[in-house]
Amino acid sequence: PYKINVRELSGDSSLTRQQIADTQLIVTTPEKWDVVTRQGEERAYTQLVKLVIMDEIHLLADERGPVLETIVSRVIRQVENTREPIRLVGLSATLPNYTDVATLLRVKPRRGLFFFDHSYRPVPLQMQYLGVAESNAFKKHTLMNELCYQRAVAQRTAGHQ
Repeated sequence: PYKINVRELSGDSSLTRQQIADTQLIVTTPEKWDVVTRQGEERAYTQLVKLVIMDEIHLLADERGPVLETIVSRVIRQVENTREPIRLVGLSATLPNYTDVATLLRVKPRRGLFFFDHSYRPVPLQMQYLGVAESNAFKKHTLMNELCYQRAVAQRTAGHQ
């Protein structure tokens, strides 16, 4: 009903110029978008982008962080060079330093920063801490998986999600 063409762009797929021109929403990985935005011949298509949504933005502190930061920097540079606005949206369920990320994304705190704490959740979260004293890495990982599985089954058996 919305007449929106959605396409995947990943390491396993590619799009022709015509497909890109006919697409309103591209779902891609940060690594693939980094490659696409580096290529000079693709720049004409990337300049059509008006919204970039980055899920799992907390991965800025992970091994994928430099790629995400490069994408943000490239988008900001494009906005500065073309004077064409592009909205940057960062999503995360676990982001304690959301104000730092907002600064990176150049968000105006009073107008564009939206923080939803636990009071917005339809089902409250519970945290449990379990100690694992195993020193062997493989055994430790196996034990942690088993304990988490047991707790998840117990919660489900008790009628919780």
